[in-house]
Amino acid sequence: MKILSYNVNGIRAAMRKDMLQWLQTTKADVVCIQETKANEEQVDTDEITTAGYPFQYWFSAQKKGYSGVAIFCKKEPKHVEYGTGIESMDFEGRNIRVDYDGVSIMSLYLPSGTNNARLEHKFEFMDLFQNYVNELKKEIPNLVITGDFNICHEEIDIHNPKSNKNTSGFLPVEREWIGNFINNGFIDSFRHLNKEPDNYTWWSYRANSRANNKGWRIDYNMVSEPLQDKIKRSVILPAAVHSDHCPHMVELDV
Repeated sequence: MKILSYNVNGIRAAMRKDMLQWLQTTKADVVCIQETKANEEQVDTDEITTAGYPFQYWFSAQKKGYSGVAIFCKKEPKHVEYGTGIESMDFEGRNIRVDYDGVSIMSLYLPSGTNNARLEHKFEFMDLFQNYVNELKKEIPNLVITGDFNICHEEIDIHNPKSNKNTSGFLPVEREWIGNFINNGFIDSFRHLNKEPDNYTWWSYRANSRANNKGWRIDYNMVSEPLQDKIKRSVILPAAVHSDHCPHMVELDV
C-alpha cells in the first residue's frame, strides 16, 4: 500500500498546476491532503475521480478558504472518521481518518504558531492530540498518521538550526513534544530509512529558499510501532512543485 501525503496550500491552485496529472504517476493508493482551503463543493471532484480516486472524503474548516484536510482513495475504506470529536480541534478542519482491514490512515494538519495567540492554540492542540492518539491506539494499533506537523524534530531537519532556535516550528518545547510523540509508539518512517541531511518538505517563498534548498522537514509519515516491519519504503518527493510543501510517501507491505 502506497500512502502519499501532501500539504497543497490550496487544492484548487494546486490542481491548476497539474497536480492531478502528476499524482497519477505516483500510483498512490491513499492520498492524504492538508490545507485544502476549500469545501468539497468548490472543487471539481470529477477530475479527482478521473485521476483514479473515486472515494473522496473532505473535512473543511468552518472559516471559508482556510485550513482543511481530505483523503482520496482508490478503494473504499470500511469507515471514515471526520475530526476527533474535540471541538477546539475540529472547527478548523485538521483531522480525518480512513480505516481499512489491517491499517488506519490519518491526515493531520497541526496548527502553526504564527503569533502568540496561535502559538498557545498550537500548544493546546498538541496536548489534546497526544491524549487523543493515546486512546486511539488502544482501539486501532495499526495506525499511520501522515501530514503537516509544523515542527522540525532534530537539527538535521532544518537548514539553519542556530538562527531558528527561537522560531515557532523549532522551539525546544515543540521539538520535545514531537520527540515524545515518536517515543510514545511511533516511527518517523523517513528517518527510519534515511539518515542523510538536506531533506526537507517545506520552503519559504522568500529569498529563493527552494532553489537554494533552505528548507524545513515539517511533514511526516508516522507509522505505529506494530507496523515497523511492514515499512518497505519512505521517500520525500521534492520535484513536485504544486505548493510551498512537497509530497512524501510511505509504502507498507500490508
